Amino acid sequence: MQEQVDEPTDQEPTPDQDGETNDSTEVTAADSQEEAAATEAEAEAETFPRSYVEELRQENGKHRQRAQKAEQRLHAELVRATGRLADAEDLPFNPEHLDDAEKLTAAIDELLTRKPHLAARRPTGYIGQGATQSTAQVNLHDILRSSA
Repeated sequence: MQEQVDEPTDQEPTPDQDGETNDSTEVTAADSQEEAAATEAEAEAETFPRSYVEELRQENGKHRQRAQKAEQRLHAELVRATGRLADAEDLPFNPEHLDDAEKLTAAIDELLTRKPHLAARRPTGYIGQGATQSTAQVNLHDILRSSA
């Protein structure tokens, strides 16, 4: 008499080496369906109306523009604080100059070597202007005679 051996099918759990049954295929399929349903529910819960999203984007754009203007003003003030350029706007804006003072100094040096006429000019010595200390009496006749 021949005994029939039942071969395991895809639907029946198979015994492991320890003798336990392994229904991981059934559990995995059920878990994946539950996860897909949960993900779908989360996606629906996190969906916002188009008008709200556009409003947030416009607000974010305004903040970015404001921050960019503030960075440019800061850059101009940092350049002006060095006192090496006649006009702080002569040095083009570079965000690296905000973080590293050495790069700012190097950029100003490079600009002044290319265009020395942009350097700040400070008069020194007596140029005939400003307050003077005079010990003598002011005499209009003497002033006119010395100018003639």
